[in-house]
Amino acid sequence: MSPQAATPRAPWRASVLTLFPEVFPGPLGASLAGRALGEGIWSCAAHDIRAHATDRHRTVDDTPFGGGAGMVMRPDVLDAALGAVADDRPAIVLTPRGVPLTQARVQALADGPGVVLLCGRYEGIDQRVIEARGLEEVSIGDFVLSGGELAAMVLLDACVRLLPGVMGAAESAEEESFTAGLLEYPHYTRPAVWQERGVPEVLLSGNHAAVAAWRREQAERITRERRPDLWAAQTAHSDTTHCDAGMSGTAREKTERTPL
Repeated sequence: MSPQAATPRAPWRASVLTLFPEVFPGPLGASLAGRALGEGIWSCAAHDIRAHATDRHRTVDDTPFGGGAGMVMRPDVLDAALGAVADDRPAIVLTPRGVPLTQARVQALADGPGVVLLCGRYEGIDQRVIEARGLEEVSIGDFVLSGGELAAMVLLDACVRLLPGVMGAAESAEEESFTAGLLEYPHYTRPAVWQERGVPEVLLSGNHAAVAAWRREQAERITRERRPDLWAAQTAHSDTTHCDAGMSGTAREKTERTPL
């Protein structure tokens, strides 16, 4: 009897809570993400936070307790907006004070059913709704934007390109920056000589092992020079792995030498 066909994966669902729903999908409607959106591999629903305000002015913010500049987004309005889309998907708020977004976290999100993204505005959002809803605070970098919409698009693009069927070749994702904890090696294409600059000879050799070794060496060099933080984590992981292997060997030797 022939094996049954694998159950098709449900579309990866993104729900974005924003004061500007008209900006979505924006650039996510083009290129690979846009094609995948049209094919139903993922979906993007933008929800207007103002629709959950209860006064006639559709107020979503108020002055901060304790004084200070700017306005703060109200917890009651945001809670109602989140409640309208809440399910088993991770709920994330984009904020400069959040945990830095990493490729590992992106991969984990892409492997799941989707994500709910809350885009803040003004000076921020009331802390109580973050705690009550257990929101995950995520940052895309050490800088400040006018709101969370652009950060949400960055996160979504990073996730969508990893969904099955979006990228043309699986190995493309496997060799990208951060996948192995390193920055990516340099790339070259035709012509072989451009403005008197040639392509490294090893890439023209046809020796796949040598090419792989060169790319690894280049990735390590670039990471060491440009991202010492990543390089420190890489070497620490390598040292731990070697240490664990050594301990396992020592324990095995002691076990083998122990008389019965």
